[in-house]
This record gives sequence, C-alpha cells and structure tokens, in this order.
Amino acid sequence: MTAAGDRASADERAWTERPERSNLVLLRLMVWISLHLGRAVGRLVLHGIAGYFFVFAPGARRASADYLRRVLGRRPALAERYRHLFDFASTIHDRIYLLNDRFDLFDIDIVGEDAVRAALSGGRGALLIGSHLGSFEVLGAVGRRYAEHPVSMLVFEGNARMINATLAAINPAATRDIVPLGRLDSLLVAKDKVDAGHLVGILADRSFGDDAGRDCAFLGAPAPFPLGPWRIAAMLRCPVLFMTGLYLGGNRYRVHFELLADFSQLERSGRDTAIAAAQRAFVGRLEDHCRAAPFNWFNFFDFWQGR
Repeated sequence: MTAAGDRASADERAWTERPERSNLVLLRLMVWISLHLGRAVGRLVLHGIAGYFFVFAPGARRASADYLRRVLGRRPALAERYRHLFDFASTIHDRIYLLNDRFDLFDIDIVGEDAVRAALSGGRGALLIGSHLGSFEVLGAVGRRYAEHPVSMLVFEGNARMINATLAAINPAATRDIVPLGRLDSLLVAKDKVDAGHLVGILADRSFGDDAGRDCAFLGAPAPFPLGPWRIAAMLRCPVLFMTGLYLGGNRYRVHFELLADFSQLERSGRDTAIAAAQRAFVGRLEDHCRAAPFNWFNFFDFWQGR
C-alpha cells in the first residue's frame, strides 16, 4: 500500500472512533440535551451530525457505499447511504439512555436466551463474541436479567482508556468491567472472571496492532478477520456465544445470542481445527445478520482491502 493509501486508511478508521475519543465537550452537551430535553429533541440533532459526516467524511462515505453495495446486491440509493450513517449516530445517541439505565424508553426483544442459560448451566461463565454490528450497550437489558453473571469486556488498552472517558462523559456513575488486553496478566484476569461466572465479551471483526488474521468469505469476497479472539476463547476453555444487538429503527432493538462453539473440553491436538470452525461459524452468522439488518454494520473503512 502506498503512503497515501496508508493515510487514507488511517483517516477512515479514525472517523469511526471520533464519537468515542474526541470532543468530549460536544458529547457532554449531547448528554445534557438528551437527558433534559428528551430523546426526540436529541434525535433532531443527529440529522445534522449525520449530514455533516455524509458531506465531509468522504472516506467513510465511500466505505459505506461499498459495504451497502455488497450487502444489498446493488448500488445503494442516496437515502440508503444517509440512513447508514444516521443509524450509526442513533446507536451512539442511545448509549446516553442505556448507560443511564433508561431501558424503559426502548422496545427490546431478546432472541436466544436459552443458549445463554445453557452456557451458564455448568457453573462457569461464557465468552460473548460480538462485532461492530448494532449496539453493545443494549445488551445491558440482558445483563439485568443475569445479575449474578456480570458482564466484562476484553479490549485493547488504548481503547479501554477511550471507553472509560466516554463512560465518564455520559454518566460518571456508569461502570463497565474492562479487562485491558496486551498486559502480562490479561488472560489470567479473564480466566478468573469466567471461573467466577462472568460473561466476558470481545469483538472479533477488527484487528488491532499486530494481531494475526485469516481471510474468510464475507459478503461475496474474502476479508481479514482477527484470530486473537478465538485463541483467547480456546485458552479460556468455555462456551462461546455469538452476540449482537440490532437497531431496528425508532426505539426498537433485537438482541441475538447463539452458541458458536464449546471449548470447555477442547484438547490441544484439535485446537486449530476448532478455532477455524468457530470463526467460520461466526462470520457466517455475522453475514446473515448483516443481510437481515443491513444498516447496522458500523465498520467505516475499506474492510475488504480493495478486493
């Protein structure tokens, strides 16, 4: 890749992270407007934000159009391209309410609770494998039903600082159990949490740092998916559940859980085969949900690397 291409890729990735890591003053203003003037008024502001990025973020706009072309099987209409950005802004805006425990504002349907119960029936916890599809915060509605199984998140250390700053801006009282990856004791801490019955979440659709990856067929072309989350799953030796919280428009969300693999009794000799099968299952379910709710995919960069 050329130096110009590297810069473009960095710019596109940075756009997806701006709502979380920059301009916390603006975020605090949005929190005040939303909590004092209501969700309807806050959503009016979102149209201006989505419109701004539609005009002034060409890299993200191109990536969105490329993804929509693949998932819809045709060239997306202008209104569909705008909706993709608006739905992204909507899920970020709804974090304000979800992190302030205003679940009463939302109509949340949960699919696959039986899979969660079965995974937890052995007395230990489970690994939740997610992606940048839909909203993670809406999973808090599920967490309230399983108070005895707290939810922890495995994230890279730089992202952990970004998440904590965002939480503080939205609700200083909000807490999230974060396990930073990249430290010597990261996996030991994660194992302790699984052993204690926690649901430990990790996102498996975006590589960070030097994480190795594998090309998987996704929406008609090979795309790189990280191997790190699956190696962690194998080390934790626990059930692995697919998770996503799809935004359906308005105030409606649908949370999905599905068992992808159970590494509880995984033998070392079958480790690589089991990891490959679980990753393929994850990518397949991710593709199915992208086709069912196409405007929920929030990776605004060249995910297929020009393929």
